[in-house]
Amino acid sequence: MKKNKKVIIVGAGPGGLASGMILASRGYDVSIYEKQAYVGGRTSPHGTGGFVFELGPTFVMLPQVFEEVFALAGKKMSDYVDLKRLETMYRLHFSDGRDFRVYFNKKKLRKEITRLFPGDEAGYDRYLEEQKNKFDKMYPCLKIPYLKPWSYLNPKLLRALPSMQVFKTLYQVLAKYFTHQDLRISMAFQAKYLGMSPWACPGPFSILSYMEHAFGIFHPMGGVHKITEAMAQVLEENGGKIFLKTGVKKLLVESGKAVGVQLEDGTEQRAEIVIMNADFAKAMIEMVPEKARPSWSNRKLAKSPYSCSTFMLYLGLKKVYPIEHHNIFFATDYKKNVDEISAGKFSKDFSFYIQNASVTDPNLAPEGKSTIYVLVPVPNLTSEIDWEKEKMSFRDLILDKIEKETEMKDIREQIEVEKIITPLDWQNDKYIYKGAVFNLAHTVGQMLYFRPHNKFENIDGLYIVGGGTHPGSGLPTILESGRIAADLIEQTKD
Repeated sequence: MKKNKKVIIVGAGPGGLASGMILASRGYDVSIYEKQAYVGGRTSPHGTGGFVFELGPTFVMLPQVFEEVFALAGKKMSDYVDLKRLETMYRLHFSDGRDFRVYFNKKKLRKEITRLFPGDEAGYDRYLEEQKNKFDKMYPCLKIPYLKPWSYLNPKLLRALPSMQVFKTLYQVLAKYFTHQDLRISMAFQAKYLGMSPWACPGPFSILSYMEHAFGIFHPMGGVHKITEAMAQVLEENGGKIFLKTGVKKLLVESGKAVGVQLEDGTEQRAEIVIMNADFAKAMIEMVPEKARPSWSNRKLAKSPYSCSTFMLYLGLKKVYPIEHHNIFFATDYKKNVDEISAGKFSKDFSFYIQNASVTDPNLAPEGKSTIYVLVPVPNLTSEIDWEKEKMSFRDLILDKIEKETEMKDIREQIEVEKIITPLDWQNDKYIYKGAVFNLAHTVGQMLYFRPHNKFENIDGLYIVGGGTHPGSGLPTILESGRIAADLIEQTKD
């Protein structure tokens, strides 16, 4: 019988949780083994003294994808998570002192465009119209697997191809609509969600900013991690099991088929199906037996392009600053900054992002206090930057820029709780290959069929979910990878 088949999932990140909750609802015997003491992977909380921080993602886009995954598991997301749409999606600050507040309300946003970028109003309207057409055709292509070269003949993809602008960069696509460079950057910085430069990111990803402008961005009350915690709850309600602080050492393969896993304590757990939700490159190198991998895999993994990394500051403050929930402060020369990151260079003129979630959600900090999340895109560990040496000096440089460029002039005096994560920490503590937090780069050569497949072709019964496989990084697409894997398993013959 297909039902009651035993499924082992390696890692309780959002992709694994999505697969698990769907499969458990369909009658599969699902067990998740998670190395950490918590669920969610990078979509998890941390903190102390009443301060609650997100480890990674800080907002939700495309909530319909999350709702669909819950529905496939027989549940309603609204019964578990309270999503609040942000009317001011974010404040963008340019080095000359101008602020561009990006409102979800289109009337208010057009007034902002007129104030800061006169003449580009019609371009914005055209952008929304044409990118809607592109999104409507393209997004269904991200919901299907690409397991064979002839997958490119899928009618959905053939209909979408003329609109995808594959041979243009994101910045080139936006130049068609906007004359002001700063407005182009305002619609292109979302390439950083993929860890890429807008001048290198492929043109299809112009739908990223469209998705925000069309559907909005949302804050789950209590934090984004409330979603993965709810997913874990649904999985267990559907009969699945989660084993925390139970790391997997390696995949068990017999006669070319995955038959289970060996845990770090040496015990073995057997299953008919294994889903890998660990960081892709890390898992391929450390968990998949070498004889079961293609002979070229180690060499290819080492040479593949990866996303940038991030330097993180998590600050618990004694006060609440009256700035927006999401804030981005652009470098004086934004292109130079992203070019230096791509080249593996240490950039002193850097852009940075600040989440000030306490202005929306007072439950994230003690009364009258706040959590501040600071993210600075930096090179991954293929660079020669010594983060042990640079850690504290870069931390001070970030605080200097915050005091100079933001309203938080006395931030050092307000710090009550502080945590730093460097690219080295991402690699060593969170098990992310080269500290590349957005995984394999989303180049044309690493998309669709050319991205690691959701059903691993070299080992029968092994499936891959997460940011390192199709359709890519970002919470909605990671959830799609989980749904795709669950559907592929369901379609497999007994």
